[in-house]
Amino acid sequence: MTDPSSLAASQPLPASAWTVIEDQRILRITGPGTDKFLQGQFSQNLEDVTPSFSPRAAASTPKGRAYCLTRMVRDGDDVLLALPEQLADHITNQLRKYLMLFRGTSMEVVDNGRILGILGDELVGRLEQDTADRLNGPGDSLVIGQHHLIRTQDTAEGLPRFELWQLGDLTPEQADIFQPSGQTGQADWQASEIAAGIARLTPESLEAYVPQMLNWQHVHGVHFKKGCYTGQEVIARMHFLGQLKKSLFRFSATGLDVAPASGTAIKAGDKTVGEVVNSILLANQSAQCLAVVRHNAVDTPLHLDSHPDITLERLALPYAVPEQQQSDTSDT
Repeated sequence: MTDPSSLAASQPLPASAWTVIEDQRILRITGPGTDKFLQGQFSQNLEDVTPSFSPRAAASTPKGRAYCLTRMVRDGDDVLLALPEQLADHITNQLRKYLMLFRGTSMEVVDNGRILGILGDELVGRLEQDTADRLNGPGDSLVIGQHHLIRTQDTAEGLPRFELWQLGDLTPEQADIFQPSGQTGQADWQASEIAAGIARLTPESLEAYVPQMLNWQHVHGVHFKKGCYTGQEVIARMHFLGQLKKSLFRFSATGLDVAPASGTAIKAGDKTVGEVVNSILLANQSAQCLAVVRHNAVDTPLHLDSHPDITLERLALPYAVPEQQQSDTSDT
């Protein structure tokens, strides 16, 4: 797999393009215990997962630390999940510990499935009539034949984004929409994820954060009124007692020739106040990153531990994070 730190994304991002999200694997959960199994492991309420709504979700350890950030898609009686290729084996091994309690329910990779990332609304308008009116907000979904078209978060700059969960072959008419001339690199999709404030776990961030530290509650990934699930006590306590003291921010840095690695420390002076979660190099010799940083440090000059001479610039997210107004000095 190509090192993502060596890939440069377009700047600005293309207004209309598509790409294959090659580092994502689609997992199918099927059988009579599907919903009950997932309800006990993920932060999402399975009653809300419908053919017209495909929300995000997190699976966590008993200590509330996320080991899976995903989206749930209802496909008939089954549920589909997207897993990062790097972590897929670890995630499935974790889930199988609980799946064995549900006789007749299975979890398998969809061999003929892939996810296309779509930038802009031009291409989706050709897939289905009146798409813009039917996919109004993040998570809104349409079933198109055997496939699922999902609206995801726009970038902070207002670029619409979609995912097409392709299950099997496209029709000739559908395939004609996704011409090679309109295809962009995976780096552009990764840059759009960062611009949309969507965190992705890596081996360095696996089980390092409670989902709220990654703003997962603000991208419809945590349902605080559902019943018990693994890690729920910690996640709910942090929410209802207002204990969140660090969360996800978006930054840019100029003058870099490689994207900062996941886990790179972010410092205020000599003090470590956070770490990079995801990053991408841009074509204009800058980089953008999502980083978990303490709320009481974000208004001070910050720099990467690897580049103490470069000050990070805070960039907007496309959603509000009220917890970031806190300035408590205690840690989580």
